[in-house]
Amino acid sequence: MAYQMHFGPVLAWTPEIIDGTLSTLALSAQSIAVGLTIGMTVAIARVEGPPWLGRIGATYVEVFRNTPLLVQLFLIYFGLPYSGLKLSADTAAIVAVSLNLGAYSTEIIRAGLLAIPRTQIEAGLALGMTRLEVVRYIVLVPALRIIYPALTGQLTLTLLGTSMASAISATELTAAGARIESNSFRSLETFIVIALIYIALTFSFRLLYWLIGRRLFRRKVPKPSLIADVPGTGTSP
Repeated sequence: MAYQMHFGPVLAWTPEIIDGTLSTLALSAQSIAVGLTIGMTVAIARVEGPPWLGRIGATYVEVFRNTPLLVQLFLIYFGLPYSGLKLSADTAAIVAVSLNLGAYSTEIIRAGLLAIPRTQIEAGLALGMTRLEVVRYIVLVPALRIIYPALTGQLTLTLLGTSMASAISATELTAAGARIESNSFRSLETFIVIALIYIALTFSFRLLYWLIGRRLFRRKVPKPSLIADVPGTGTSP
């Protein structure tokens, strides 16, 4: 007998789905804010800081870019209690996703900083600007224009990467889907709904980044196609 899909038992858990979606948005927003702060700080330290600080930053980047996000989640959630620091599942998820994004965004931002000609920096210093002013006005804005597509692509991958937090029972959409599946016994229907929500979130984030890009750079930015691949670095978290 052919399998018959029934979405009614899944849609009966709509409040749970909404809560999971909002939790995923909150987890993504917090992780992106912290991760970008880390990435910007480490990237500037590697480009403009002393060699010893650059080596510390490089070690951090290599460790987090060469280990899976799932392993990082386990190490933070299950490993830190052995050192006396116990985090809730949601907090551990924010820490792990933020550190992971920080490592990837460090290299994206550093590439943009290195793309700025040294002559522009020297010209700013010759005009009497401080090094901080040079970094802020001469380096960061042009660099951001260069790296914006790759950076926003990585942020989109971060949104999708939050689904791994379900492995430590963090509150988010995939974990909500797992609970609904175990109660409704409709596995296919449950994860079709979850997948559609992730697709809607991804396109919404891409549209938001496009609008932000238009405002930041005051130039025409091609509107993202609904069927185009997500721009990014080609490497998932």
